[in-house]
Amino acid sequence: MSEKKRCSWCLSSDLYINYHDEEWGVPVYDNQQLFEMLNLEGAQAGLSWITVLNKREHYRKVFDGFDPHKMAKYTQKKREKLLSDPGIIRNKLKVNAFIVNAQLYLDMMDNGQDFSEFLWSFVDGKPINNKFKSLSDVPANSPISDAMSKALKKKGFKFVGSTICYAFMQACGMVNDHTKECFRWKELK
Repeated sequence: MSEKKRCSWCLSSDLYINYHDEEWGVPVYDNQQLFEMLNLEGAQAGLSWITVLNKREHYRKVFDGFDPHKMAKYTQKKREKLLSDPGIIRNKLKVNAFIVNAQLYLDMMDNGQDFSEFLWSFVDGKPINNKFKSLSDVPANSPISDAMSKALKKKGFKFVGSTICYAFMQACGMVNDHTKECFRWKELK
């Protein structure tokens, strides 16, 4: 039996392979899952995704399962506790961004703007199936991620640059950027 062909970026660890095979590129429409993923992609800024992936479960624990209602009310004491926690990326700007993003998420929802619908509107509500032959063909951003970034920044969201938005779109299945030789490309097409 031959080994499944996968995107080359995921081959360095079992955790990465499992994430690639089970999650990456699968369309996510759940508001809270999208909120979590947008924040985690922001935490990645300047780092590799495997760094965040290795810490994801701890992030979920200390950020109350990414419950925006709880996160929006974090006190200065809670922020300081988070910044002293070696299980997360202890960057003050990133930790504060999570809290600001939670407040903005709740503002959107309270004003009748569904977070998932807003984000998916950038791809007309359905995944874009790209046909890249190799990892070197996959872009770091796109006109769509530029527009998403601009719209999120206009609302006040933090750590939502175009490259972060594109990685978010890939992770949440808004774009299928598995390479054509990867077994997941056809499954998600």
